[in-house]
Order: sequence, then structure tokens, then C-alpha cells
Amino acid sequence: MAKRKDISYLPHQVRPRVKPQGPRSGRAIGVSPYEREPPMAPPGTNQKRVKGVQIFRPFIYGTTAKPFDETTNPKPEGVPADHTHSWTVFVKGVDGTDITYWLKKVQFKLHESIPNPLRSVDAVAGQPFSISETGWGEFEINIKLHYVSESNEKPQSVWHGLRLHAYGTEEERAAQKASGEVLAWAYEEQLFNEPYENFYEILTSVGEKTKGKAAAGAKKKNLGPGTSIPERTALIPMRSSPGQPYSREAEQLEILRLQDAKRKVEEQNRAMTLQLKEKEAKLAALRA
Repeated sequence: MAKRKDISYLPHQVRPRVKPQGPRSGRAIGVSPYEREPPMAPPGTNQKRVKGVQIFRPFIYGTTAKPFDETTNPKPEGVPADHTHSWTVFVKGVDGTDITYWLKKVQFKLHESIPNPLRSVDAVAGQPFSISETGWGEFEINIKLHYVSESNEKPQSVWHGLRLHAYGTEEERAAQKASGEVLAWAYEEQLFNEPYENFYEILTSVGEKTKGKAAAGAKKKNLGPGTSIPERTALIPMRSSPGQPYSREAEQLEILRLQDAKRKVEEQNRAMTLQLKEKEAKLAALRA
């Protein structure tokens, strides 16, 4: 099988159209299937798809929960007595990067016991899509992403489990209890497969072509010492920081962790193979 060319350095991440071998982190959300040709342009338009390319944009979704506490998180008036936590569910760009140039609305479907369980949040440039609530129980939240009209793409959904109580390893649980927050975040990559020409221009422009969004001129996000990029790119920060765990640094640490785990499995496999050969030799000697 031919190797995929590493194009991770490209600022707009324009990918050749190939079936993905797996996302860098989380899972890529694609708006067009790989196994068949993309649909034709909507009736009444002269738009064409940009053949042979894929563009992805990283984003984060998840929940942040805090237990009520008289000192750090007092319970507001009117909150039911049995509610133990306040929490927020959100969709936002990595390191606060604006994503409203490709995402126009997010619908959050909460538990049916919550008043008005279907909530819609419209895009506000530079702001995350989020809602805040209080409660006592954990449940699955359906998050539906609605793309800007220029994309001519259908909405896509992801599911997220609300976490109110500390989880993970003992060390992770201890850290969450110490911070007073339970973070359940997920990194994703929104994949646009062969986008329409107008939408392609929006994805790769510096902002002046998106009505109602940022003015002309690329806004910069600091990636680390001496580096910066325009906001409308697929790049992520070089270093992690408080409240921003997703970075090239974290990605490399995860790669090293996986490589170490692979090495340990290979060592165990070699040891078990050696033991098996020794036992087979003993069995052969007994049968002789």
C-alpha cells in the first residue's frame, strides 16, 4: 500500500482525496462519503466542487461541570434543591479560534426531563457555541452541527456524555477534585470533502469574503515562541497551556505513549513466544 504523503505542515490542510487511515486525534467528521462520488451542486446554482481536495478544521466539543459549593460555586437562587452541579456544554475552536466562518448554528439535545431540551445557539463571531444548566444526573447529549449556507452540506451529529463526577485514572480523578472542575472534552477534525468553490474560498480566505464576520486581514493566534498563524487554518498551538490541552506538544506525547505501549506489547509477545517454544521443546522431549 502506498504511503500517504505527510502534508501536516500545510496551513490550510488541503488534502488529496484518499480514504483516511485514521484521524490524528479523535475522529474526523466528514460531510461527504469516500466510497462514492460527491452529490451534484444544488439546483439553481452554477457551483462546482473543487475536485481532489479535502480541507479539515479542528474544533473541540464537550462539557465542563462544577459541584455546587458555598465558597467556590454557590448555588443560585431558584435552582432545585436536588441539583448538585452546574455545567456547560460547548462547541468551540482550538485555543479559542473562531469557527463561525464554517459553522453557523449548533443544536444541543438535552435530557427530556430538562425544560426546553432542544436548544439552538446561533453563531456569534469569535464566541463559542454553548449553553449552561444545572442538574444532578449524567446523560448523553446530541450535538448537531449546522454549516454555513455556502457549504451546501447537510448537518452532522456527534454524541457526548455529560460527566459530573471525577473519572479516569486515580491521578486524573485527584486532579479533577483538586481543581473543582470535571472536564470531558473531545478534539475533532471537521472534514470537508471536495467543497464547493465558494465555500473553498471562504475556508481558505483571511476573512473578508465571509459576510458579517471578521474584517479583512488575517487575525493571528500565537503558536509558541516566534510563531503565529492566520485563524482560518487547520493548525493547532505548538504548546499546551492551562485550559488548552490540545497542541503539537500533546500530540507528540501521545505518539510517544502509544509507541511505548507498542514496545511493551512486543516485549511481552516475544517473552510468551519464547516460553511457548520452551514448553513445546519439553513436550517433545517427554514424547521421545
